[in-house]
Amino acid sequence: MNLPLYDNGVAAGLLAGILFGFVLENAGFGSARKLTGQFRLSDWSVFKVMFTAVIVSAVGLWLLQLVGVTAFSDVYIPTPFYWAMAVGGILIGAGFAIGGYCPGTSAVGLAGGRGDALLFILGMVVGTAVFAAVFPVIEPLYTAAQGAERQTLDQLFGVPTWVILVALVAVMAAGFLLGSNLERRIAAARRNTDATPAQAPAASLS
Repeated sequence: MNLPLYDNGVAAGLLAGILFGFVLENAGFGSARKLTGQFRLSDWSVFKVMFTAVIVSAVGLWLLQLVGVTAFSDVYIPTPFYWAMAVGGILIGAGFAIGGYCPGTSAVGLAGGRGDALLFILGMVVGTAVFAAVFPVIEPLYTAAQGAERQTLDQLFGVPTWVILVALVAVMAAGFLLGSNLERRIAAARRNTDATPAQAPAASLS
């Protein structure tokens, strides 16, 4: 069964990109300050929005498969290469923390007229070109430690899919509680700091 606009082409990708960008901008992710707040633990909006999206997508796909709208074979599941994932995760995390953007949010920031987003995109283009140039050298590392093909978490742990979904919801709930608590504490600490009057300089001895 083919879903509307599911043509594997430009129309589906363009629609998904517009909707994704709309959500990112309305969540405030077009601002580097909003994003770097996650790394400072002062703003957990990134975790809350993105983890909610993961849960909604996972539960939605599971339900669609249960009712026969989609099949497991219709979902693309990439083969993991663990060394490449580890190194790539470190690099993109560092770029996220330093630049305040990821590839998607940088495009949203640019559409919103932010100059730092343009600089980030230019750096991303240069980095992509460098990666392509050195790929023949690093290909052995890139393809090392290959995992099982099309393996999902329920298959990995040998449990029903709903168990994984419940575990993910529990992690999300714990993250929401932790994030909200830290946000309140950091905000209160900042208010206390702002309310503390600056100490007058000591009088000079005459």
